[in-house]
Amino acid sequence: MGRPFGIPVYVSPTWLIVAAFITITLQPAFASRLPEYGEAGTYAVALAFAVLLYVSVLLHELAHCVVAKHYGLPVRRITLYLLGGVSEIEREPETAGREFNVAFAGPLLSLGLAGVGYLAYRYAVPPEGVVSVLVMQLWWSNLVVGVFNLLPGLPLDGGRMLRAAVWKVSSDSGTGTVAAAWVGRTVAVAVVVVPLILALASGQEPRLEMLVWGIVLGSFIWFGATQSLRVARARARLPKLRARALARRAIPVTSEVPLSEGLRRAREAGAGAMVLVDHDGHPIGIVNEAAVTATPEQRRPWVNVGSLSRALEPALVLGADLEGESLLDAMRETPAGEYLLVERGGEIYGVLATADVNRVFSGV
Repeated sequence: MGRPFGIPVYVSPTWLIVAAFITITLQPAFASRLPEYGEAGTYAVALAFAVLLYVSVLLHELAHCVVAKHYGLPVRRITLYLLGGVSEIEREPETAGREFNVAFAGPLLSLGLAGVGYLAYRYAVPPEGVVSVLVMQLWWSNLVVGVFNLLPGLPLDGGRMLRAAVWKVSSDSGTGTVAAAWVGRTVAVAVVVVPLILALASGQEPRLEMLVWGIVLGSFIWFGATQSLRVARARARLPKLRARALARRAIPVTSEVPLSEGLRRAREAGAGAMVLVDHDGHPIGIVNEAAVTATPEQRRPWVNVGSLSRALEPALVLGADLEGESLLDAMRETPAGEYLLVERGGEIYGVLATADVNRVFSGV
């Protein structure tokens, strides 16, 4: 759609589903308030409301992103989709206070829009007509969006605020994530169950659309909270992620060496990787383990290791002292099966296989 504040904004095709749902669901309400517009006119007003509502959602997400950028956090994009919007902020804030401020910015803006809309509805717009109806619906919808997002459970903004509060008290962001994720699961169940209980307690039969939206929203919150728990467990294993500890011993081979001979030398040396070197001994590539495994044993004497290697780009050379988040960031820059690890002086330490890194997080 554009790049407000330099942030790319995308609209998912699933937005068309919710736009159609809002238009069809609210058209009878608009028809009762605006009988002079006729059926086609009130459908158009309902569609206009759906568009304006998602403009409000976009402003909500922009508030998150502007505060994040203020703190120097890179923002990849904003996407509007079926259940609202999502801001893709590539890095977490460094402190609990910044996390709280980034999370609170969205609901604060939604509540601000609700307040401005209410004042406009009461004092600025005509008491009757399409403008009055749209402003009334918009201030009420923004109030609901703001309050709903303040519910204290991940992945909602209120959950991030709760996470920041627990992080501040415990001095541990992981503890905050776990606490807010479990509260998020509780909120997910409540979103489905509480409306049902209230409807039954009042002697009314639950409406189908209420049941559908309750299940959709509850599922969204549940899966988001579950994903947050997985992330917390993965982060708890980051201290085990040390390049030096995960490195495989590597032997140097020149490109013309047959694969069978290279594997024999690796077995004798107790090595788990092969580094391709030129005739002066300088590393120029890494033999790809997946390509080696895919080569049938009977062909290995006739295949040279050079044909199974990847050229050694600068991004494939990592420091042997890298660990934790820094190691993951370096690997994300250039995804590969293997990386050459070197000492600070440039000496070869070994080869880091992505498969070995993945095993650290297996079972998360």
